[in-house]
Order: sequence, then structure tokens, then C-alpha cells
Amino acid sequence: MSTLSLRLANSLHDEVKFLAKKEGISINQFIASAVAEKMSALMTEDYLLERSKKGDKAAFLEAMSKVPDVEPEQYDKLEIT
Repeated sequence: MSTLSLRLANSLHDEVKFLAKKEGISINQFIASAVAEKMSALMTEDYLLERSKKGDKAAFLEAMSKVPDVEPEQYDKLEIT
């Protein structure tokens, strides 16, 4: 494990301290979790971009053509306003 020195604005530090206490974790755990979440989001974006390059539109349309053309249940309809 490595150590990282981090400078935060006082207001940000105060908020992190408050939220970490509210969650019952240390500031270190809070920041490590936040960094992991951000990394996950960025890596997922890269992964999906790479996967999209391997997509086959014809295969997608063929698969979609097998889906029955029926109205969705009332609870599953989108409300477009």
C-alpha cells in the first residue's frame, strides 16, 4: 500500500469528514472508495467503447426482429412529456 498526500479546500475537507462520519467510515476509506468509483466509471466507458467497435448492426437487427411487436404492460410504458 502506498501513501498519498492530498490537498483539499477546507470546505471540501469538511464535507468529506462529515460524510465519512455519517457513513461510519474513515476519511481514508471514503476517499479510496470515491477514487475506486471514479476509476470504475472511466474504465467502464472505455470497455463499452471497445465493445461497441465489435458490434454487428445486422446481427443486432436480426435479433431484434425476433422480439414480438406487442404493447408493453402499463407499468412498463415510458411517459413521454
